[in-house]
Amino acid sequence: MTDLRNDLPDDGPAIELAMGTLVTLDDDLAEVDVLAQQSVAARSSTQTVMRRFRQHRAAMSGFVVLVAIILLAFSSIGFGPVPGWWKLDFKIPMPLVDAGAPTLSVWPPSLGEHPFGQDNIGRDYFALTMKGAQQSLIIAFLVGIVGTVIGTVIGACAGYFRGWTEAVLMRLTDVMITIPLLAVAAVIAVSSKGLGGVWILGAFLGLVTWTGLARIVRGEFLSLREKEFVDAARSVGASSGRIIFRHILPNTIGVIIVAATLAISSAILLESALSFLGFGVQSPDTSLGQLINSYRSAMTTRPWLFWWPGLFIIAIALAVNFIGDGLRDAFDPRQDRVKA
Repeated sequence: MTDLRNDLPDDGPAIELAMGTLVTLDDDLAEVDVLAQQSVAARSSTQTVMRRFRQHRAAMSGFVVLVAIILLAFSSIGFGPVPGWWKLDFKIPMPLVDAGAPTLSVWPPSLGEHPFGQDNIGRDYFALTMKGAQQSLIIAFLVGIVGTVIGTVIGACAGYFRGWTEAVLMRLTDVMITIPLLAVAAVIAVSSKGLGGVWILGAFLGLVTWTGLARIVRGEFLSLREKEFVDAARSVGASSGRIIFRHILPNTIGVIIVAATLAISSAILLESALSFLGFGVQSPDTSLGQLINSYRSAMTTRPWLFWWPGLFIIAIALAVNFIGDGLRDAFDPRQDRVKA
């Protein structure tokens, strides 16, 4: 029998190289096809989630309230070098007018000179409350961002790699849970006074409040790593990092977003509790919790000094909780509170 290999032309190596190139190209096309299918599914899923979220009345109400509070807090007294539209400075004392009582009138509608009243030394309490709301919002969102990033990365690595990686990261999570938050927060708050304390406090709280999200993300990755689309990505030679961030992580984004909104809501209450106990934001900075702590003794004689920051804390926490509730319902196809 004639050996067909002897009939190959002299450029046989070139043909073999071309064949190898075609195989590589076929693998790349297979991965592109997988990514294209995921992209189409992701767009369709995103549109469905947005439609379901818009149909959730409580969530949309919370979204409107939260945006209104953010705009009011940051536009009224300004932020950084950007000036605000409110004419009074929260740092400048003024003579008390009518014992510092609020001049806000519902009917006839009128803000007056001091709509939220004045504090004990005559500072405009509307400007002071807006400054406190700014600081509390900064801390809350910083906690949400830092905690979400750390919890997602640790949970993803633990759930995907398993083995010793999972053991080390989960033991680290267990250790972080045992940290006495109030005691350490007190040390951080006092030591960071005058050094951008609000930003340092927010970053610190984010560094110690990611444990719950890490456990949730780990559970999601343990389930998704065995799915067919992950096996398809492995079969075409995708790296672990690519599989984690391009294939599995997008399928957990709903859980992560919901957890992040709940973390922001919890951070508002945690910061308020820490400041109320004197362990949070330190003077000369201020926050909603610190305002409540500073004027709690005036609750019976000048209650507006206590109630205004308290109302803003409740409004922010409820708004974020409603948004989180709406996102949970929008991402969960099993619920029937809104139409798909």
